[in-house]
Order: sequence, then structure tokens, then C-alpha cells
Amino acid sequence: MNQKSSLREVPQFVSGVLTGNTLIYDGFYPALVGFNTIPKVAVVPILIIWFGVGSVPAIITAFLLAFFPILVNVATGIATVEPELQDVLRALGASKWQTIRKVGLPRAMPYFFASLKVAITVAFVGSIIAETVGSNAGIGNFMLVASSRFEVPLAFASLLVTGAMGIAMYAIAGAIESRMTGWATRTGGGAA
Repeated sequence: MNQKSSLREVPQFVSGVLTGNTLIYDGFYPALVGFNTIPKVAVVPILIIWFGVGSVPAIITAFLLAFFPILVNVATGIATVEPELQDVLRALGASKWQTIRKVGLPRAMPYFFASLKVAITVAFVGSIIAETVGSNAGIGNFMLVASSRFEVPLAFASLLVTGAMGIAMYAIAGAIESRMTGWATRTGGGAA
């Protein structure tokens, strides 16, 4: 099997495992990729029109930015279940759902946490953009007010607070990851 055909089989496997129907995958995934390419800063004014000024557009913007990398990585984790393991599970009478639940999802957990740590930092960026565009509170609004008053130290302080919050959330996700997926971490002490 060459590399090109194995790359084509990954989406087919993911769609087969998750939905059992490649038509749903073939229709849904390109739309998801297309939506992900839309600049979220362009979506924020629409969210403000729909939900008003406040924290809801910031939360939705953070979710929209964080969702795609997590989805792609979890799908990759599920897709990396070895075909031999699938054959064994099928021979033992496991259904597709049992294969996902017992093997696919645990296999996807390291991928989930890796993408979660990336998504956390992107979500902070999205929420600050939304707070800058349309909010009466929050760090984004605070930075906008501080820079309009030429209070550069306050603007930099808000950047430092954002960075500290991002580091703290990253560390929390890392601690949860090591607790939940310690079995997947390889140490350097093993034999080669």
C-alpha cells in the first residue's frame, strides 16, 4: 500500500467508524474546513448582533476557534487504531460503537489533550478579540480603553495577565493530561 492510498483511507475509516456513512463525512468535512477558514474577527460583529454586547459573543468566538483543532486531532486519534486491532475486535464480536468506546476514544485522548493545549491559547485570543470588538468588560475592552487613553503600561499589564492566564490554563490541561493519559507517555528508560 503506497502513502497516497493510505492517506485517502484515513478519512474513510474515520467516517466509517463515526457514522458508517461516507456520504455524511464527505459532505460535512469540507463545510467544516470552509467554515474554519472564515476569519473569526469577521464573525464577531454578527455574534454581537445576535447575542448583544457582553460575554456570550466572546465565549462563542473562543469555542469557534478551539473546536476545529480539537475535532481534527480527535478524528486522527480514532483513525490511528491499527487495522489488526480492529480485526481482532471484529473477530471477538465487537460492534463499531464498542470499538470506538473501548479503543478509539482512549487512543484519541493524547491527541485530544495535545489539541486542547493549543486550543486554550487560541481561545484566549478569540475571546480578547470579541471583547475588543464589542464588550463593556473584559481584558480586551480594558486594553482598548487603556490604549485609547495612551496608558501603555496598563495595556502591557493586560497582555501580561492574558499570558499568565494562558500559561495557567495550559498547565492545568497538562496536569489533567498526565493524570488521564499517563499510560500513553513514554519515558526514556525503556529498552530499545
